[in-house]
Amino acid sequence: MVHGTHNALEDSRNDAILISINGELFKRNEAKISVFDSGYLVGDGVWEALRLHQGVLVFIEDHFNRLWQSAATIGMQLPFTKEALIQKVWDTLKANEMNDGVHVRIMVTRGIKKTPSQDPRLTISGPNVVIIPEYKTASKASKDKGITLFTSTIRRGSPDYLDPRLNCHSKLHEVQALIQAIEAGADEALMLDINGFVSTCNATNFFIVKNNEVWTSTSKYCMNGITRGKVLEVCKNNGIVHYEKDFSLFDVYGADEAFVTGTFGGLTPVTKIDGRLIGNGKYGEVTKHLSHLYEVLIENEVKHG
Repeated sequence: MVHGTHNALEDSRNDAILISINGELFKRNEAKISVFDSGYLVGDGVWEALRLHQGVLVFIEDHFNRLWQSAATIGMQLPFTKEALIQKVWDTLKANEMNDGVHVRIMVTRGIKKTPSQDPRLTISGPNVVIIPEYKTASKASKDKGITLFTSTIRRGSPDYLDPRLNCHSKLHEVQALIQAIEAGADEALMLDINGFVSTCNATNFFIVKNNEVWTSTSKYCMNGITRGKVLEVCKNNGIVHYEKDFSLFDVYGADEAFVTGTFGGLTPVTKIDGRLIGNGKYGEVTKHLSHLYEVLIENEVKHG
């Protein structure tokens, strides 16, 4: 079985989900997009992922602000409001009678092309919007076990050619990094920035714990993670010493704990990097404490949602 931060418990209900394509609902095996779609042809699109907890789309304002920023960054004009898209998400959830334990993926591409080309002027439709809701519960066994990382030779890019904060469909460099890690026997990839400092992982943000201090990379070369930001927020609100700073593998190999963050898995401990145990190779106490504080933050969001 694949082991990693996106391990989900099997749920047969996903076989019958309805997927929204431009507001029209399709059964899972009938949901299709044109081969002339910009996202398929050249990776020209942006995406967002969020969680439905007890009837509340958690941190939806943060997620939609990121989506609109991503669209603006690639020069894609969205012909609808945030409120309109949120309603489409709710329409899809209601059609599936979903209320809890759901992961929602929203994909927005520039639209249909007249012919295969990079040129956005050859787009002959408005943006295509796909909404995929699935029942997904993170595997507790996977989280308790933790994951292993391998440092890839594929670097996180400079902001002047592909800003790592951009949630775009062009993920090939991250796939390459992950393939290196898998071939090295690890679960996922750790990626450095262009200066050789630790940046992020292929699909999650990375943290270490040293002497009860929480470290993560600067925001210059890492993904604009919502969960990353929430972890820093709970550190600040609970008096936990934390830094966004440059650090290298020298610091990582000597860390007491390490963990990664993401919308789906929350906080997931890292037990080994490049074959070396991190701390005692187990789910660390600081990571457990931060995970609890993050879950409380979600509970408060649900309570006031």
